[in-house]
Amino acid sequence: MRYPKFLPDGGTIGYLAPSCGCAVEPYKSAFRNAVQKLGNMGYQQIFGPNCFANDGVGISSTPEKCGREVMDSFLSGKADCLISCGGGELMCEILPYVDFEKLAQADPIWFMGYSDNTNLTHLLATMADTASVYGPCAGAFGMEPWHESLQDALGILRGNMTAGRFVLEGYDKWEKESLKGEENPLAPYHLTEPRRICSFVGRERTKEPLRFEGRLLGGCMDCLVNLLGTRFDRTREFTERYGKDGIIWFLEACDLNVFAVRRAMWQMEEAGWFGNVRGFLFGRPRNGEQLMNLDAYDAVLEVAGSKNVPVIMDVDLGHLPPMMPIVTGSMAEVAVKGNDIRVEMRCI
Repeated sequence: MRYPKFLPDGGTIGYLAPSCGCAVEPYKSAFRNAVQKLGNMGYQQIFGPNCFANDGVGISSTPEKCGREVMDSFLSGKADCLISCGGGELMCEILPYVDFEKLAQADPIWFMGYSDNTNLTHLLATMADTASVYGPCAGAFGMEPWHESLQDALGILRGNMTAGRFVLEGYDKWEKESLKGEENPLAPYHLTEPRRICSFVGRERTKEPLRFEGRLLGGCMDCLVNLLGTRFDRTREFTERYGKDGIIWFLEACDLNVFAVRRAMWQMEEAGWFGNVRGFLFGRPRNGEQLMNLDAYDAVLEVAGSKNVPVIMDVDLGHLPPMMPIVTGSMAEVAVKGNDIRVEMRCI
């Protein structure tokens, strides 16, 4: 696994929009404030041509232009790290215009984003053996004030480690309903719900302390299942290549309801993605309401529970913030005790 150099003091942050850009509110104002805040911290900043574009369908511009922006951003050598402007709907359509072989041969550079950006974070690992950060998009850094999860995300890009490890812990509360909107584009997270982690070993719920390790892989299930079976699907090869390390799958869903999640888990299992799994981390689902006696836990436990490994539910991941920034491809040790979780990631 290849790890990029970290963002130095006074270094350059590059922004690109392989999914949606920041052309409309509240994203435009949030992004502009993020740029100002990071600039005040001493960072230089450069902008891809699509950051404020809005001529695409579900993404900032045409797939060709977005793919060109990705390649130019990664290969130009002008930025020390890259942050995606936002998520969206059809980032998958840019993939034919992204040359992962060239990215695998070039010097690696950190890329951070989540949701639709799974199309890059997952494929950088599985197709280019390059680590990336499944973490907040650029606009989140415009909130006033910052949540500690944003400090954690920037800390990863900067290489802020403890004894050679990135150490993350769950956050006390999470946001069920956002206050951010056109009238309040800089709103911080509306933290009203206490963290409640549910742990299983196999299909049995447990309150016993758990500890497991493996290489982190995953992202947004909406995107992952869409990649499955395409020419961009090298996931099984990755899990076999790093089989001795084992895989910790971190997964979360955006639009998928509980039945769609269960179908996605079935697809990934039948494709051989879970062959060397050592544990699962599932984020809070944004669309996890119970349907026809199927709840969000049983939606994943039918498959995940059959592996007889730790399955941790309602983790701080994904679309119901705050989210722990995850270094995709890194080696991690996860410790869960009661309602507390600790993730230690190593760049090896």
